[in-house]
Amino acid sequence: MPVQQLKEHLDEAGIEYMCLSHPPAFTAQELAHHVKIAGDRVVKTVIIELDGKMAMLVMPATWRIRWDRLTRILDTDFVDLADEQEFQDRFPDCEVGAMPPFGSLFDMPVYCAEALTRQPELAFAAGSHTESIHMKTSDFLDLVHPMVLEQGFVKPGAQKPAWLARKRAAGDALQDSASASMAGY
Repeated sequence: MPVQQLKEHLDEAGIEYMCLSHPPAFTAQELAHHVKIAGDRVVKTVIIELDGKMAMLVMPATWRIRWDRLTRILDTDFVDLADEQEFQDRFPDCEVGAMPPFGSLFDMPVYCAEALTRQPELAFAAGSHTESIHMKTSDFLDLVHPMVLEQGFVKPGAQKPAWLARKRAAGDALQDSASASMAGY
């Protein structure tokens, strides 16, 4: 069972946690739905390639990556989503897409969205699509020691910066003008 290694790791560290079984959840947002907690408290673990090396990026289930900002904040030339075919062997006891956010178990650095650190508790896949771990955020941070990032993420529905809204509006006006001029053809 994939969750066993994680449980042993938490038990050895003296961490209090709760393990829940639930219907299969293939995304972090599905996990939030099944365990009935807010998506901002559910950890989405994304494996990225950072200058040719694998790393974990953890963020709230409801958030997305802003690749341009992430590249800038990590001061790197290359950051990209890792290919599942390339990293699945790094997680031999885990189901693909259900990796727990504990880089030390898999010899990977962990980068964490600052928004997660403001939550009192977190839930995440425990190596299986049908089991999750729930624990205090402070215990997670003490055990994982992630590099906390304030930028590189965006919450869907967040208001776009004024400069971006103006740029898109100008682009839409240009597109409308081009379409109108081509209407006779």
